[in-house]
Amino acid sequence: MRLLLALALAAGLFPALGAQALAPDLQLRVDIAYLASDLLGGRASGSRFGDEAAEYVAARMQQIGLEGIGDAGTFYQRFPITVGGHGRGQSAPALYTSNVLGYLDRGAASTVLIGAHYDHLGFGGSGSLYIGEPAPHNGADDNASGVAVMLDLAARLKADEGFRKYNLLFVGFGAEEMGLIGSKYLAAHLPDGLPPLAAMFNFDMVGRLSGEGVLAVNGAGTSPIWHELLDRANAGRVTYRFHESGLGPSDHASFYLEDVPVLHFFTGQHPQYHKPDDDVVLINFPGVRTLADLVYDLVRALPTAAPAFAKTKDTSTEDLTSFKVTMGVMPDYVFGGTGLRIDGVLSDRPAEKAGLQRGDVILKIASKDIRDIYGYMEALGEHETGQTVELLVLRDGRKLRKKLTF
Repeated sequence: MRLLLALALAAGLFPALGAQALAPDLQLRVDIAYLASDLLGGRASGSRFGDEAAEYVAARMQQIGLEGIGDAGTFYQRFPITVGGHGRGQSAPALYTSNVLGYLDRGAASTVLIGAHYDHLGFGGSGSLYIGEPAPHNGADDNASGVAVMLDLAARLKADEGFRKYNLLFVGFGAEEMGLIGSKYLAAHLPDGLPPLAAMFNFDMVGRLSGEGVLAVNGAGTSPIWHELLDRANAGRVTYRFHESGLGPSDHASFYLEDVPVLHFFTGQHPQYHKPDDDVVLINFPGVRTLADLVYDLVRALPTAAPAFAKTKDTSTEDLTSFKVTMGVMPDYVFGGTGLRIDGVLSDRPAEKAGLQRGDVILKIASKDIRDIYGYMEALGEHETGQTVELLVLRDGRKLRKKLTF
């Protein structure tokens, strides 16, 4: 009933709300429920559904009291979509979509960017892992959850008149699913007169904090102050799984490449990723609140001097993408133990045919010990299609041996 009320508020009554504010936790539910509803048809960039999602984000920014800093003083930064989904290397139709930019000017010398992509996969197609008739890929976790956290922080920091260390730029990115197009465009076309970026915080898939309370933080090596600040802000709320690299398949990478310190927050992969059943009923709302509170404390703890930038060893890209084979599993990116824990097994792929299951931990591929996801990807690079290897797998405390053919 509460979710139905939230959806009704967002879909039918939002224009009448004006400046009236909902309780913060209810507002989080409203934002996720509306963005992830069938009414927005999967929020594909270049579609009317994607445009309607951008309009909702802009309306919320206006309600909060942010300043539009996009084209001609609006909240929208329009840009062309020039490539196909997730780097297919194909030309797409001549379409346009928008980043949504809301600004909080504190009279500071530099700016912190807080962002999340609002687009998703529409009714499927490129990037979808769903086999079946076209259906709305609602993306409650990916990434209505991130947008809701971004808007929650905007409201709280707008009300926090005492925070004057930085100006704040809040961004809903378009066309992330098509290859980070919106964030790349903004990184190259920052608004005129905007004080330089001191840091960028990115929320992408933050709605499924597990019972283990593990939060992945990517980009932790892009400034020497991040580890200390994150530990101070945490106050025991979560267990961090740090990844030092500033690169990765989300919008923070576009700003890391411009020498901006970045942090990307992520609660982990799941079987509903890029499928129609990534729905609001699966969102861990207390976990979303925990994350929002943690990052609010992190922002307030930032030093007056802009964080120093550090280049990281980006082994997550060129060094690890040369493999010719795949198992057909979704790694658990927040797993803190030894090995690679499987978060999902794709249908009719080598892992399923070998009898692997969600929750299995891969400890060895052929003669190579697997300590983490990087070791797993390095091992894949050593094999060819058609090869059969023996795996050592941990399942429910028992070690099993499986034969897998790539």
